[in-house]
Amino acid sequence: MTSGGRELLKWLAVVLMTGDHVIKVFELGYVPVVSELGRVAFPVFALVMAYNLAEPCADIGKSVRRLAIWAVIAQPVHVLAFGLLLPLNVLASFALAASVVWAIRERRWWILAILAGPLPLLVDYQWAGIAVVVAGYAVRRLDGAPEAVCLKLLAMGLLCHFNGNGWALLALPAMALGYAPVRFPRTRWAFYGYYVGHLSLLCGALQLAGFVG
Repeated sequence: MTSGGRELLKWLAVVLMTGDHVIKVFELGYVPVVSELGRVAFPVFALVMAYNLAEPCADIGKSVRRLAIWAVIAQPVHVLAFGLLLPLNVLASFALAASVVWAIRERRWWILAILAGPLPLLVDYQWAGIAVVVAGYAVRRLDGAPEAVCLKLLAMGLLCHFNGNGWALLALPAMALGYAPVRFPRTRWAFYGYYVGHLSLLCGALQLAGFVG
């Protein structure tokens, strides 16, 4: 994938995620197209992150720390927005998934057993979400080996089962955008700030709507 293509994919996923969050925060129920496309955001984020983690120069430990810090920052706003303490926000899901990849790479099997055993119960998308990241990492590291591709398809199937529909599969053709020869500025920290910021704005809008109503 190109650097610009990966950024393009991330911001596409941001748009899809935002629409999904608006529906959930304001309890709008089912909204045609927006509800379906909301299921595409997570696998796009997950596969782009997996690709980045598989880069030879990737510092997975640094990625885990950054994701964990922002997950902690986002959690109070996440609770206010969705009214639930568990599952933890999606940044925690990605922090856990990156930790699992690190444990596999470092062959820390006892740590892997803890990370991939009970802990996914606490995060959004649970084991299915972890599997998508791990499978995407395997495809990149093994240069598209058939067994890794099969693992990726199995992980996507688990995610569809978790969601109760097959819309997440749209993420697979969408990944072709990652190879587009486009220039797109890298925004290493912008997504984290956007995640916390947009949830804060949605919470504020919800409170305002309740006050006006």
